[in-house]
Amino acid sequence: MSIIIPYMQIRGGSSKGLYFKKEDLPSDEKERNRYILLAMEGTLEGDPRQIDGLGGANSLTSKVAVISISDSPDIDLDYLFLQVVVGKGKVSLTQTCGNILAGIPHFAIETGLLKAGEVQTTVRIKLVNTGAVCEVTLDTPKGKILERGNLKVDGVPETAAPVICNYLYTAGATCGSLLPSGKAIDTILGINLTCIDNGMPVVIMLASDFDLSGLESKEELEDNDELKEKIEAIRLLAGKAMNLGDVSNKTIPKMCLISKPVNGGALTTRTFIPHVVHQSIGVLAAVSVGTACLISGSITQNIYDESLINGNSNSFSIEHPSGEFTVNLEYRKVNNNIEILKSGVLRTARILSKGEVYLPKA
Repeated sequence: MSIIIPYMQIRGGSSKGLYFKKEDLPSDEKERNRYILLAMEGTLEGDPRQIDGLGGANSLTSKVAVISISDSPDIDLDYLFLQVVVGKGKVSLTQTCGNILAGIPHFAIETGLLKAGEVQTTVRIKLVNTGAVCEVTLDTPKGKILERGNLKVDGVPETAAPVICNYLYTAGATCGSLLPSGKAIDTILGINLTCIDNGMPVVIMLASDFDLSGLESKEELEDNDELKEKIEAIRLLAGKAMNLGDVSNKTIPKMCLISKPVNGGALTTRTFIPHVVHQSIGVLAAVSVGTACLISGSITQNIYDESLINGNSNSFSIEHPSGEFTVNLEYRKVNNNIEILKSGVLRTARILSKGEVYLPKA
């Protein structure tokens, strides 16, 4: 007999995943992760095809949200993100995901966890993995989720109604500080780089330091074994410098190569997440890269023109393999240090299916 659990599948931003109520999963972490693997891959042994589960055989389609009503009086929902490491039989809790976050209000309204407003609905969500908070706002005319709209998210084929995500308290959410090593520039294995955490731990490096243009395709980079070995060696050392300890079995930090923009943005990126190249760039990775543009002396200053910064609210267009991602940062300078007040992004989301997933006995 199968184990049957209610679920929804939702596209959030340029990712999609399975969404569950916390109460529908085992309270024991090991048993819960076992259920997640069976739902996504159909096996505990790891299947890169995910042929017997609901996963899409890609890290961007192997994501899970576990949602519950929050006990905190100023928070509406708690959101735990789980990344299924494709084909490895592992579930990672070491990061969060801003794309999947964008679909949480849809899930909460559709399942009755929250009641929609008559015009708009704003949901205050705690990102359990990091402790950060995000205010997510979407249009809900007459209490119904607005699906159609004109916002185009690169990496998604159609336009849809906007979902406004304003991240709070993200600086150092995982590593303890915005610049976890205490410096704007570190040198690891002869490569100058910036370690930063504004919601996602990221190591930023110049593509030119690896004899790359920075415009290489995802496939070209993934076929370059020498490059991947060098980046992974740097990542393992950077993880220790970022207070993450041994990251050999973790999905953070992400590794980002930057180069001059080609379409009027702040800079161009190619992001390893960490062992394959992202088809675009993750939400919070884009936030961290954009934040680095504010930091005097960071590695981005070799690419981004610091004189373009004007005032305390700035938009940074982060170019990536399938388009661009705009990050809006509100900040202030305190004793020559940057204090991030709010990190804003626009996403879209769409409910794809809902029903019951049948887990094989294993």
